[in-house]
Amino acid sequence: MQKLFTFLLSKSLGLYINILGYIYPKKASWLAYKFFSHPRDGRLIKESLPDILKEADAEMITHNDFLFQMYTWKGNDTKVLLMHGWESNASRWEQLIGYLKKSGSTIVAVDAPAHGLSSGAEFNIPQYAEFVNIVVQKIKPQYLIGHSLGGAAAIYFQSHYPNDYITKMAVLGAPSDLTTILRNYKGMLSLNSNVFKLLEQHFFEHFRIKTHEFSGSIFVTKIRAKGLIAHDTQDTVVSFKEAEKIAKAWPEAKFITTTGLGHSLHGDALYNSIYSFLFDTE
Repeated sequence: MQKLFTFLLSKSLGLYINILGYIYPKKASWLAYKFFSHPRDGRLIKESLPDILKEADAEMITHNDFLFQMYTWKGNDTKVLLMHGWESNASRWEQLIGYLKKSGSTIVAVDAPAHGLSSGAEFNIPQYAEFVNIVVQKIKPQYLIGHSLGGAAAIYFQSHYPNDYITKMAVLGAPSDLTTILRNYKGMLSLNSNVFKLLEQHFFEHFRIKTHEFSGSIFVTKIRAKGLIAHDTQDTVVSFKEAEKIAKAWPEAKFITTTGLGHSLHGDALYNSIYSFLFDTE
């Protein structure tokens, strides 16, 4: 019943935006972008945090008009930074943190904009990367792990904010092309071609982003850090083809495929592979 309600709501919203696109195109593009960029899940309440986050040292970082939440599980001088994805929060790393702790490393996780305890209502990759740059300059991590849109943001960050701190990064279940994400969104709401063009125009006018050029397969060519790419062949959220695009453009990165883990990519074998990639000396 809930799935049917969500389906009908999505299609009704799309129909409204389609009609609006011919009458008030500016409002239509704003609405289309709003529902594309405003997460409806992933928030946390400070008074009832998941246990894994209660174990960490919590710190709120101020950047411009935003507040961003950072969690630290203290260890040695080796630091691992974790970036979650859409409609999630830092607690999604609970299972992986158990593995990473075996290394004795310091583990740091962040809540993305408009997620967890971080402020804001809008999520976009450039803003996420800007915040992560503040964190990286502060803690100087050697390793970076990102899941889903957090993985895409990790690639964007490492290509647009080059640094000598991060030597290895793992990208899990990440999309490559913004155009692909937008087309999936278009299909979900049944948006017409007119609104799709308005949405692309919105990205250029507000962010100077040409959607066809916003691609992880382009960004990874600028990355010097060693990479690990992991994706499930049965991922129904982000197509396996997206990982293949990234892997093809990043030939020095190790490409791990799984079957049956889905988009979440929680699994002992994968976690052991990530651990080995980060901490085993070659």
